Amino acid sequence: MLKGRKILLGVTGGIAAYKAATIIRLLVREGAEVKVVMTPLAKDFITPLTLATLSKNPILVDFFDPEDGRWNSHVELALWADIYLIAPATANTIGKMAAGIADNLLLTSYLSARCPVFIAPAMDLDMLAHPATARNIETLRSFGNHIIEPDTGELASGLSGKGRMAEPEIIVAGIKAFLSKKKITELPLLGKKVVVNAGPTVEPIDPVRFISNHSSGRMGIALADRAAVMGAEVTLVLGPVNLRPGQAGVKTINVTTADEMKEATLSAFRGCDIAILAAAVADFTPETKENRKLKRTGGEMVIKLRPTEDIAALLGGMKSHDQFLAGFALETDDEMANAISKLKRKNLDIIILNSLKDEGSGFGHETNRVTIIDSNNNIDKFELKTKDEVASDILQKIVSLIQ
Repeated sequence: MLKGRKILLGVTGGIAAYKAATIIRLLVREGAEVKVVMTPLAKDFITPLTLATLSKNPILVDFFDPEDGRWNSHVELALWADIYLIAPATANTIGKMAAGIADNLLLTSYLSARCPVFIAPAMDLDMLAHPATARNIETLRSFGNHIIEPDTGELASGLSGKGRMAEPEIIVAGIKAFLSKKKITELPLLGKKVVVNAGPTVEPIDPVRFISNHSSGRMGIALADRAAVMGAEVTLVLGPVNLRPGQAGVKTINVTTADEMKEATLSAFRGCDIAILAAAVADFTPETKENRKLKRTGGEMVIKLRPTEDIAALLGGMKSHDQFLAGFALETDDEMANAISKLKRKNLDIIILNSLKDEGSGFGHETNRVTIIDSNNNIDKFELKTKDEVASDILQKIVSLIQ
């Protein structure tokens, strides 16, 4: 969506200027061409060399090049850009933009811009809440500029409140949403970090044989793809399957064994907002793995198994109040009772139940029929649908519970 787009990034003199480096990396990774214009004070917070290296373009600060006197045309800059992003935008710069003041190259470029302009404010909470700042931001909105709302959290002053510049991933996602003609409200998971695990695990017996199951990974991959479409930053921990995510931007971590699945899911979970445990993880693994192929001896063979660590229970025991944890229950008997028991024992927020008794459900099918049970014992039953449609139902349920 950003491939070939020309993005002019304006960086002003605030502590959040260091995040400009990440913004550039994300834009370049998406295929955009980036030029950077800085205010003189911004150079005190991040060096032009850093941003020039990442953007692969010279950084523009002054109206004239001090070495050869060449004019840096603000008009040419503004006409070049498909998008003008100002991040961070300090209270000072926002005030000047609203008043039409043009005392640096960033501001003259803004006043000459014909392209869409995105502004990411960053300042202390009292500055943001001041009536003058509020009036200036509303003035910029009235000009047709797009304001990327700042986050709430710890600020450079040591205070806590609204004023942190939105994270680079959210800023870039907002631009992509604009270019795709989607409204931010159509991206209900924008800014959320979602972890999905999917597929089977393979537990080696010897170099030839292993213990596994029939999971194709299709349900978990559908969830990862749908979460990405809904604006999330997605990490997919994927067991050995032939399928792959269809959405660009889904970070995939390939694993094989239950222990590898546990470590990768645990690592991703620590920084996520939502985790959906769709993988069919082996409950047992051979106590020892033979280095050579076991030979038929004519008699019985006994393989001693040890239990694997329960990933759902592990994450349920460590999740914070701000994290949402969803699990799956594939049952053959006493389906509802077993699912509710698992929901409670493992401290899940919802559990998605499906039964192998339902035709077209479970492993090996492109369809599924699920029942979603939440921690308040609310039950939603769905008819047989494609797994893509089921993924949408599950994520819509999650969105309704976290809003």
